[in-house]
Amino acid sequence: MQDYKLELRLDEYLPLRDVVFNTLRQAILTGELKPGERLMEIHLANRLGVSRTPIREAIRMLELEGLVTMIPRKGAEVSRISRQDISDVLEVRGSLDTLAVELACKRITEEELEELKEASENFKTAVRTGDLTDVAQADVAFHDRIVASSKNKRLVQMVNNLAERVYRYRLEYIKGTKNHDNLIREHEQILHYITQRDAAHAKEAILLHVNNQEKAIISQLCEDKTT
Repeated sequence: MQDYKLELRLDEYLPLRDVVFNTLRQAILTGELKPGERLMEIHLANRLGVSRTPIREAIRMLELEGLVTMIPRKGAEVSRISRQDISDVLEVRGSLDTLAVELACKRITEEELEELKEASENFKTAVRTGDLTDVAQADVAFHDRIVASSKNKRLVQMVNNLAERVYRYRLEYIKGTKNHDNLIREHEQILHYITQRDAAHAKEAILLHVNNQEKAIISQLCEDKTT
């Protein structure tokens, strides 16, 4: 039986169901709970020190988000990462990112440009530490800085709505340390074109960045199935 390394962080402002939901969702997104892993109510309840009721409610909420799948006669399991879902999510992300970078080239301020350069450097620092969570968070910060510079609130909202799914795939990509040097180069190229306010090449660079991520994740999934 899997020994879940979960820690419940209580919040006096949230119902216990929501606290359990947030704990399990974070564990799924970070890969602590792996695709295909069964979510056994009794074991989770014992591990988190709660009754089965908030566990059951949280699992239902996770199912609505698509992070958990209910299997007949087996119960709940962490949703597996499918090739189609990766393609669908990253296809949308590619469209949003190209719009964001195009608008950023037109609207980014000098102060925001300095913040983007700092985010790029922070990513390099995170890569050197080798901590995958730090690398993922630094990658998120770099892209969030570009989206924020678009000055389009609706676009920011749409990117945020997709963020949890993208984060899950981002972690899958970053697990392959051979991809880190490519990520650094691609970030530098995107930054260069934004600095030059060259929207056409910036759009090409960020779309290539997303497409490379999709190819690498799918390739990685295929390797995992053969091992």
